[in-house]
Formats: sequence, structure tokens, C-alpha cells
Amino acid sequence: MPTTSRSLVGRRDEITALLALVRAAEQGEGGVLVLRGEPGIGKSALLEHVEHAAPERFRIIRASGAEFEGELPFAALHQLCVPVLAQLETLSAPYRDALSVAFGLADGAPDPFRVGLATLELLAAAAAESPVLCVVDDAHWLDAASVKALTFLARRVAAEPIAMVFAARDQDAVRGLDDLPGLTISGLTDANARALLAEEKTATLDERVRDRLLAEARGNPLALIELPKAGGFALPTPSPVASRIERSFRARMTELPPDARLLLLLASADPTGDPGLLWTAARLLGIDVPAASAAAEASGLVRFDTRARFCHPLARSATYRAAEPERRVAAHRALADATDPVAAPDRHAWHRAQATTGPDEEVAAELESSASRAQARGGVAAAAAFLERAAALSLDPGKQTERTLAAARATLAAGRATASADLVASIDTETLDDVRHAEADLLRGQVAFVQGADGAVKGPELILRAAQRLAAVDPARSRECFVAALEMGLAVGRAAGVMDRVLDAARSAPPSPGPPDLLDALVLLSTEGHRAGVPALRRVLTGEDADWTRVPALATVLAGELWDLDLHTSVVEWLVRTGQDTGSPMAIRLGLSQVAVSAVLLGDFGRAIDAVAEEEAIADALGDPPQLYPRVHLAAMRGRRQEVLDLFAEVTIRGSGQLTANAHWATAVLYNGLAEYPAALEAATRAVAGNDLFLAGIALPELVEAAVRCGENSVARSALESLAERTEPAGTRFALGVAAGARALVSDREDDYQEALEHLTGSSLTPHLARAHLRYGEWLRRAGRRRDAREHLRTAHEQLSEIGLEAFARRAADELRATGEVARSRSEHTYDRLTMQETHIARQVAAGATTKEVAGRLFLSPRTVDAHLRNIFRKLGITSRRQLRDMSDLG
Repeated sequence: MPTTSRSLVGRRDEITALLALVRAAEQGEGGVLVLRGEPGIGKSALLEHVEHAAPERFRIIRASGAEFEGELPFAALHQLCVPVLAQLETLSAPYRDALSVAFGLADGAPDPFRVGLATLELLAAAAAESPVLCVVDDAHWLDAASVKALTFLARRVAAEPIAMVFAARDQDAVRGLDDLPGLTISGLTDANARALLAEEKTATLDERVRDRLLAEARGNPLALIELPKAGGFALPTPSPVASRIERSFRARMTELPPDARLLLLLASADPTGDPGLLWTAARLLGIDVPAASAAAEASGLVRFDTRARFCHPLARSATYRAAEPERRVAAHRALADATDPVAAPDRHAWHRAQATTGPDEEVAAELESSASRAQARGGVAAAAAFLERAAALSLDPGKQTERTLAAARATLAAGRATASADLVASIDTETLDDVRHAEADLLRGQVAFVQGADGAVKGPELILRAAQRLAAVDPARSRECFVAALEMGLAVGRAAGVMDRVLDAARSAPPSPGPPDLLDALVLLSTEGHRAGVPALRRVLTGEDADWTRVPALATVLAGELWDLDLHTSVVEWLVRTGQDTGSPMAIRLGLSQVAVSAVLLGDFGRAIDAVAEEEAIADALGDPPQLYPRVHLAAMRGRRQEVLDLFAEVTIRGSGQLTANAHWATAVLYNGLAEYPAALEAATRAVAGNDLFLAGIALPELVEAAVRCGENSVARSALESLAERTEPAGTRFALGVAAGARALVSDREDDYQEALEHLTGSSLTPHLARAHLRYGEWLRRAGRRRDAREHLRTAHEQLSEIGLEAFARRAADELRATGEVARSRSEHTYDRLTMQETHIARQVAAGATTKEVAGRLFLSPRTVDAHLRNIFRKLGITSRRQLRDMSDLG
């Protein structure tokens, strides 16, 4: 491999890691490495080194974040893809269109999933010709949309000949990049620092000055190179290294002619580095371009070729910050005049805004238009920046408030809750009318909820305050806010009594203009109990005028509260369909999570695994953690002790409210299956304590069983009464069958065991039916009726084994042995040998899906899917897709 012209002192280990990444990519095993460290520590030098060291057959593509471009969506991704855009026409139409929209080459709103997959397909097409090395500098300044796309790409290049290297400051966490493999670049050792200082030979230094420089540089290579240039024999003043380096760059600028300094300022204010734009702006300022550019390049601070490139990001920021405010204004005005308002309207508006020193409604309106365009392209961070500046330039107080609220909403959508809260706090609410005051309260509530912890409890209460403010001026909107507060309160659960306070306040909501609605039914449920509330809820949720689509998350929970699987299925199908049609990650993730929950209840573990794998793929594509509760449900029903405990530990870190209640219910199911009844009793008690909708009801049968087995008869009877209050008004086979089974444990009457079987036989609730057989068989054996017991225990064992309820199946086998019969051993399920993702791929391929179809569904490259298939074939001992299709127990 060729080497760079300049050796890197003291970086042998870092270079070894980078070259290993390149060699692996050359062999078709892609990878990623994020170099992290303080400014000047040598990250950019290492990027340059790996570029020179890569074999000649590598295609090297570069991008870098820019401090002034961090709000423009997909700006960095476009930089990276420009050298391979010739491959765009080879992509399938959806991916080609996705990138065209993201890069502003076509109108529309970009689908974040398709943009990531399209980038992967684009680079994979380029890598098919020669391996690709992607080098991304100053990643801490990448725009949010590019970060999502690039981290999505970085997690999926393992099966491609693509190496990716990022460089980012270690004090600037970048969500997504932090989860990638990284290497922290530390300072040079004292010996290496002295060697570098001696190698530079930039100045003759007094020995005391040299020692002071070595001490203050702390092994920072750029400090060691730059500080002597502004040195001499005087002792330097102590200051942070980055500030010292910036001062060194500024000292070099002061020696330049005025035109050269002004040209440097223009280059620092323009994030594109486009020479055509730069030269046009320079001429507008009367700069002698040839002389100024020659002097600027001679300083070593900048290089002008296909782009204007500073020698270091600190040189760019030092240039911009050193300029007087009026010169920065002049530079932005010239750049605005040089920017085509039709071809680049957003940059034109942004430069105009930076050149404006006082309120200007025309510029504010232009920024507002830019915000709309940015939002349409998925650039919520850009929209927030445009709107915040538009608010600052607004003359009209009403427009200023509207733009500030809009900026706060966009900032929250961009994931910056604290910044959003600051924007709302800047509004003088004393001067607002009730409607705008309510909008501010709504935003505060959403921000508080997103920030979590105590804020999660505060969120519903702030939305409740908005509902109360709107009661007199907009009754319909007020009622919507009451329901929104209830939906948010569900996630919090009964923590700190927030749900009770919301429900109490909802009783004073403005009356419904028509028939009783969802809010009325919920208030009735909370005040008069299930016997009055359940029929009202059923009318609202299943009648001709049912409208639960505004609150689908709440609807899924209420369907569970009604023990109505058909309604739950309708809501879930709507969620998945809506998510697919609109591209809404929130809708489709909620839908898939609920698909998994429903499938677990019905004993269709293969379908549950499919849904969990798809939700995890979408979460990974977004850079978010996956939903925990469906995974907890599945692991508990399968009887996987360690998996449940590991997930419960994660819930303890991440969860609150309903998530915690879900985990307690799942743990109770696990321990009842394992016949560890004291632990099941404790978990079930915790699960019902909050009286959460749906979860308290479904946990009560577990509490009854655990309490009976532990001899806690009064606890069991109390739990049974609570269960009956919920199930009798519901009246579904699900409700009546579960209630009869719990009643049998308390009453010790055979009729109740038989009634449970009657309600559940023929239903889709196979796990509950199998458990009813198990409980009846246990009761018969204890009554001395071994022959009758064997029939039900055999049925229970077969059904439980077939479904995959491993702990309950072992319990049934133990009971069978106690009757004198040995249970037939069951072979393991095929999916037990595979990971969830492998199971999903195997099921899709067995159903006839192509590699490309599976890749699109799981946001993977086709090459990665083929690699998974090879692992699947190896684990299952098969060699073809046909054999996979012939397997009958994939779940």
C-alpha cells in the first residue's frame, strides 16, 4: 500500500486499526469506525492517511460536516453521494425517487427508510465495480437527516466491500454515531510530542517556552504544530488548547492583506465551498480575486480547488469569529446576492437572514417559506432553525408568537426537547389569548413528557391545563385535549395519581355536542366502574360513528379492557396499513408491536417473532431503541427465564408506567409457568397495583392462580372479585373463559373448570385453552382421578408444546409423571435454533419472498439477507430454499 507523504508520529495503533478496516472491506466484509477526540488531536490527519494508504483500486468518497450547514437536510449525504450519482439510474424506481427528493432534485417528502436503503443500494452498486472507502470528517456538524441515513448505512455494510470512517469531536455526542464502533484518539506521549515538535522546525524556541508548550498542548498534535508559529521567546498565557489554536490561526490571518482576510471570511461563511459562488461574492465586494486567493493559499489556512477547503475546522471557525460583526453582515449579504434564489432558495434566505440586523418582515416571510420546504423534505431541524430566525426578525408580535411556537414544535420534532422548552419559555404568556396560551401549554406538556422522569408525570397535567383553557373558547378542541391527556397518561400509568387527576378534571369538560363520546365513556368508567363504563365504551368504539383513529394507542388499550380481540385486530390492522401508506414510523411501530402482543395471546409465536423483528428493523433504521413490551410478552410466554430477567432489567432502566406494568405481568406469567408461585404472586401484585387499563385486568388471573397456590385465599378472592367486575360486563368468550378458570381455582368446583373449557374451546385463544386443560388436569389428579387427569394433562402438554409455552409444558409433563404416565418428548421448534431476525427471514423466504423483497422489509442489503440465509441453512442442516419451504414448524 502506498503511504502518505507525511508520516504520523505516535499513531501506529490507530493506523493499524484503520488499515484492518480497509483490508476487510477489500475482502467483502464492510465495516465502520468512528474516530473520536478533541479538536486538533489528529483525526483529520488519520483520515488523510487512510485515504492515501488505501489500495489504488478503492474508490474514495468524502463528506464533511459544516458548522453553518448543520440545519440543511441531507446536505452531507448529498456531498458523499455526488461522486457516485451516475449509479442513480441503476436503482429501482422507489429508491431513485427517494434520493432525488432528498437531494432536492424532485418534489415530495422523503421517506427516511427509503433514503437509507437507497443510499445503501447506490453505494453497493458503486462497490460492485471497486471497493469503496467513505471518509466523513467533522461528523459532529452533520445535519440530522444525514446522520440518520449514514448511521443506517454504517450498520448495514457488513456484507458489502465498503469501509466507512467518521471523525467527530468527543465532547459533541452525535445520536446514532455513538452506537457505532469507535476509537478514541488520545494525546501523544511526551516522547512523541517532543519528536513532533522537533520535526516541525517552525521556530527556534527557548527551552522554557518549549517545555511550557509541551505541557499545555497535552500531546495535541495540532497545538504542537500551530502554537510555535505564534510563539517566540515569551511564555504563552495559559488557556484551553482549542482557544490557543484558534488564536494561532487568527495571528496568521493578521499578517494577510485585507482582501485576503475578506476572502477567507467569505469562505468561512459559505458552507458549500463552491468556488463559483465564492468568486462571484468576492467580486461583489470588490476583492482582487487572483491576488487575494494566492495570499490566502500561501498562508496555509485554505486551499482552493474543486472546493474551498480550510486546513482545519478550527481555522474556519477562527476566521468567522475573528471578523467584526459588520464585515460578517457584508459577507452574508454578498453570498445572498450571489446565490440563485430559484435554484437554492433556502441558502439564499439563510444568508439574507444573517445579513439582516433588525426586524424585517420580508426576510422573515422568506425564512418561513424555507421552513415549509425543509419540513416537506423531512428537515425538521432546518425548519426549526429557519422559524427561530424568522421569529427574531418578525415585526408583528402575533406573527412572532406564531413563528416561535412553530419553531418550538419543529425543534421538538427534531429531538431537541430542551431547546424547544427554551423557545416556549421565551414567549410572554401573559399577553396571549386563551387559544395561544393553550398551544403553549400543549407544547410544554409534550416537551415534559419527552424529557421523561418527573416530566413524564407533568406532561399530561400541562395538556390538561390546555384543555381547561380551551373549554370556553373552543369546546371541541378542549375535549380533544382531555382525551390526549388521558392517552399520554396511559404511558405514565397511575404514577403519582396523574391519571386520576386527569379523569377528575375531565368530568368538568365541555359537554359533547352530539351523542356521548369517548371522553364521556372514559369518565363513566372511572366514576361508576366497569358495569356502567364498559357498555358505553363498546358503543363508542364499535358503533357506526366509532372514531378511534385519532387516538389509536388508547384504542388498543381499551380493546384489551373490553376483552375484545376483534376490535383489537381492527385497530392494529388500521395502524399497520396507515403506517405503510403514510410512511409514519410511529404508526407502523405501534401497529407491529400490537401485532406481536396479539399473536402472543393467540399462541402464534412465529407471527409474533415476525412482528418483533420488523419493529426492531424500523427502530434500528431510525436509530431508536426497539419497543420492549412485545419482546417481554413473547419471552415470558415462551418460559425464557434469563431472557425475561434481562429484558426486565432493561425495562427498569428505560421504563415507567405501563411499560413497567407490562414487565410485572410478564414476570408473573413466567413464574406461574415455572411453578415458582411466591415470585409470581409478588410480580402479579405489582402488575395490578396501578389499576392500569387492560394490564390490571389481564394480570388478575395470574394473581388469582399465584395466590391460591401460595395459600393466600383472601388475596385470591379479592382478585377474583375485581376480575369478575371487569369480565362480566365485557361478556366475550375471552373474558368469560378466563374468569371461569380463575373462579375454578378459588371455588375448587369442577363445574367452573368445565365452564372455562366450554368458553375457550373452539376459540383462537389456544394458550388460555391449554392452560385451562392443565389446571383441570391438576385438579383431577389431586382429587385422585388419575385416568381423567391424564386426558386433560396430555392435551395440555401437547398444546403447550406445540405452541412453544415451554415452562407450562414442563409443568404439564411433571403433572403427567405424577399420574404414572411419561409425557412424550417434543422436538424443538425450528425457530428455537434461529435468532428472531433469522426466523423472520426464514419464514418470509419459505412463503416465497425473494431476497430483494426481504431486504426491503428489514432495511437490509440483499447481500446481507443472503448471508443470513447461509447461516439459516447451516443451522437447520439444509441447503436450499425449497427445503426451507418444506419445513412445517417455523412457527
